[in-house]
Amino acid sequence: MKGADYLECLLTKGKQRIKGEVRVNGAKNAAVAILPASLLTEGAVRIDNLPKITDIGRLVEILKALGAKVTFSEGRCIYIDSSDVHTFSPPPSLVNTFRASYYLMGVLLGRFGKVEIPMPGGCDLGPRPIDQHIKGFTALGAQVELEQGLVKIKAKKLRGAHIYLDVVSVGATINIMLAAVKAEGKTVIENAAKEPEIVDVANFLNAMGAHVVGAGTDVIKIQGVSELGQAEHTVIPDRIEAGTFMIAAAATRGEALVKDIIPKHLDPVIAKLREVGVQLEVGPDWVKVNGNSELCPVDVKTFPYPGFPTDLQAPMMVLLTQAPGISFLTENVFEGRFRHVDELKKMGARIKLGGRTAIIEGGHELISAPLRAMDLRGGAAFIIAGLISHGETIITGVEHIDRGYEQIEERFQQLGVSVERRIISKVFPGK
Repeated sequence: MKGADYLECLLTKGKQRIKGEVRVNGAKNAAVAILPASLLTEGAVRIDNLPKITDIGRLVEILKALGAKVTFSEGRCIYIDSSDVHTFSPPPSLVNTFRASYYLMGVLLGRFGKVEIPMPGGCDLGPRPIDQHIKGFTALGAQVELEQGLVKIKAKKLRGAHIYLDVVSVGATINIMLAAVKAEGKTVIENAAKEPEIVDVANFLNAMGAHVVGAGTDVIKIQGVSELGQAEHTVIPDRIEAGTFMIAAAATRGEALVKDIIPKHLDPVIAKLREVGVQLEVGPDWVKVNGNSELCPVDVKTFPYPGFPTDLQAPMMVLLTQAPGISFLTENVFEGRFRHVDELKKMGARIKLGGRTAIIEGGHELISAPLRAMDLRGGAAFIIAGLISHGETIITGVEHIDRGYEQIEERFQQLGVSVERRIISKVFPGK
């Protein structure tokens, strides 16, 4: 039963050890750009290995609202026919719900030469301006106006340009790439982000007939083409989902075989877990984690790829609460990404904040407490915290977790631990 007086939660039982194997799904951060990119062609595209998460569901609704024909095949395959898309203004009610909707800016600008779109929503991780996106669009010849929360972009003709990003930005790199593939001439993006998801988007664009080279390096070159065609593409595995399960196995002192992955994408995570003292065995498309060893305090700094990913900062913090000694965790990518700290402190975690650095006094047991997820990755961290704490932990704000993890409770159940989805009363949250 749902309603104004009820809400969904996750219930985790504490003092559990993960044991089992789990298959990793398609990468959220690639899929949320690849789906909008399908609008750049009037031909049909087939995209496989899509994660079944709420952000993908919202994007599908936006594509349909714009006029695309979207059909699902068996498994995780989707067909998109954008030949009847004729509008450049997606519905505000859908766009406002998640941040990755900003990729529609580059896509619709590239297809129609204009776009009107509200500022995107999503997790509140502090100021994440789109100034680098706008800088790129302007360099390509577009005029950009911000009017009462609406971004209006138009260009008589997009022309290739030399663009240097002031900061390394995944979103800006992809968005400029999307706008540039059909621009006249050559575009060069310097100081580009190098994440594997950017490479995956570039591979999809090239499958449609684009000419993108250098993705995965800090210089991306795009030779514009007049039109794109049909394509088939399989989304890469989600390195953040893989890392979440790896860290969960380590924190619970358990064992997990995390499979259907690209281990190279997890190099910084593997290296840091080994530094903490976790035993890892790496195969061609899998990693086996054995967490039954003494943990050591470490110094972790998040950086753009190939650094330690900011999206695994919160789960890593939970692991470090179990490593006796003082650990330091510095967040160098997003401001406002320590919102999970106060919730963890409710469980007895000894964490102090000093600017962008969290100082963690590890080696102390956590005690269950009611927790509220305020963003996607913090919510995943709370599940891990619940599994290692004493007692039962109720986690609300599940809608944030569902944005990036498919049926998260079932995935953990596959790993032999008790995580259940419940409907609870807001008035009596224990009922």
